Amino acid sequence: MRDFSQRQSQLFLLVTTFLVRYEPPALHTLLDDDVAEALSALASTFETASRGVIYDHRPASALAERLTMALKPVLAEAGQGAGSSFQSDAAVVLRRLAEAIRGVRALEPANRQAFLDLLRRIVTKTPDAGDGAAPAADAPDRTRLIVP
Repeated sequence: MRDFSQRQSQLFLLVTTFLVRYEPPALHTLLDDDVAEALSALASTFETASRGVIYDHRPASALAERLTMALKPVLAEAGQGAGSSFQSDAAVVLRRLAEAIRGVRALEPANRQAFLDLLRRIVTKTPDAGDGAAPAADAPDRTRLIVP
């Protein structure tokens, strides 16, 4: 994220929050590979659109396709009135996330949800009290519920 523009940073936060809150269809487990495939397909779609070509790239797996179809309206709403540079910004963010997924998966090849687990820990982490002190070891766990 260090070299993202402000809009790219906002898109990054939008997509990562969406991924944490996404509920896959019943009896299906969302894996990092599905997420990377969906994000890569969307990035390709945005890249071709930024060149003036309308072509909908589709992921190969059904679960990645469902994720793509759920994420598209979120990105379309975010891009309303944003101008033509939105497409290239979205493509950059989606590509970077797909690369991050592959990087995390390389570090933990046995965990097929390593990136999603990391994302859940980061996005749902509750801030400590303002005094800067660490919570006591015997203190009960805080709720991790995120209220919009």
